[in-house]
Amino acid sequence: MAGMNVQPSLPIAAPGADPHPYTRLTPDAVLDALAAVGLYGDGRLTALSSYENRVYLIHLEDPFEGHQAVVAKFYRPGRWSREQILEEHAFAADLMAQDVPAIGPLRLAGETLHSAEGFLFSVSPRRGGRAPELYDFEVLEWIGRFLARIHTVGSARPFAARGALDLQTFAIEPRDWLLASGMIPPDVEGAWRSAINIAIDLIAKHVDLTLDTGQKRSKIRLHGDCHPGNILWTPAEQPGAGPHFVDLDDARMGPAVQDLWMLLSGDRGQQTAQLDALLEGYRQFRDFDTRELALIEPLRTLRLIHYSAWLARRWRDPIFPINFPWFGSRDYWQGQVDMLHEQIEALQSEPLACY
Repeated sequence: MAGMNVQPSLPIAAPGADPHPYTRLTPDAVLDALAAVGLYGDGRLTALSSYENRVYLIHLEDPFEGHQAVVAKFYRPGRWSREQILEEHAFAADLMAQDVPAIGPLRLAGETLHSAEGFLFSVSPRRGGRAPELYDFEVLEWIGRFLARIHTVGSARPFAARGALDLQTFAIEPRDWLLASGMIPPDVEGAWRSAINIAIDLIAKHVDLTLDTGQKRSKIRLHGDCHPGNILWTPAEQPGAGPHFVDLDDARMGPAVQDLWMLLSGDRGQQTAQLDALLEGYRQFRDFDTRELALIEPLRTLRLIHYSAWLARRWRDPIFPINFPWFGSRDYWQGQVDMLHEQIEALQSEPLACY
C-alpha cells in the first residue's frame, strides 16, 4: 500500500553461498598482516567507522618512527586497482611534500601498498582531531586556504588511472545498473525513471561534467569527498593547529568546486556566507573560477544518484544491512523521487553567487 514501509526484497547471500570477502578479515588476520610488514600489535585493535573499506586502529608493542599506534586500511576488493591506489598514495605524498596537512600512508619495507589474505592494504599514522566548527567563519577561511593549497598541488599533474567525476560515471551508468537490477519497486520505478532522466538531461547542459566536448574547463586532482567528517580539526592553542585532511579514497579528477560544496549547509543566505568565507581563504593562495558555482547543484545531484547505486551494489557486505536497514523499501525510493524533484528545481534555479 502507498504509505506502508514495505521492507525490500534485496539479494542477501543465502545460507551456504560464498561469504563476503571481508569475513576473512579476522582480528588475527589483521595483526598477522601488520606483522608481515614489521609492525607488531600489542593486542589492542579497534575497528574504525568505514563502510567502503575496513579500517582498524592498532596499538603497537614498540613505537614505529615515534608512532605508538597506526591505522591500517584494507581496500575493498575489486574497487580500485593497484595502479589506482598507488596514484592515491602518490597524491598524498605530493601534498605532504608541500607541507599540506594530509595524512598519507607510511612506507614500510620500501612500499606504501601491501597485500595479505587477498586484500591490498596500507598503514598510516594515527591522527587525532575533532570535527571542524563550520559555523565559525574563521575556521572556514582556514579550511579554504588549505583547499587552495591542495588544488595547487592537484593541478600540477593529472591522474592517469583514477578517472574523473563526470555524468557517465556518477549518473548514467548507476541509473542503468539500478533499472536493470530489479531493486526498485515496480510502482515507484516509473516515477523514479522519469525524474532521474530529467535530472540527467539538466546536468548534461554543463559541459564540465560530460565526456563529449573539448570545451571543458580544466579538471584537477581533487580530494573528492571533502565533507566535514574527512577533516580533523586541531584547536589553535595546540601543536599542529588547523585542519588535517584524511581519506583520499575518493580522489578523482574534477572541478575545484567539488571540494567546497559539501562544506555548505543551511538556506541560500547561510550557504552564500559560508562560501564567501571559504573563498576568502582560498583566494589567498589560488584563483577560483566563479563559473564553477553553477556546478554545485549538478554535483549534488550526481552524489544523490550515485549513493543509491552504491548502497545497492554493497548489499552483500554484511555491514550494509546492519547500518542501512531502511534502504530498498518503497518509502526509500519514493523519498529518492521526491529529492530528485527538489534537485530538478534547484538545477533550474540561479546558482549561488559570491562577493
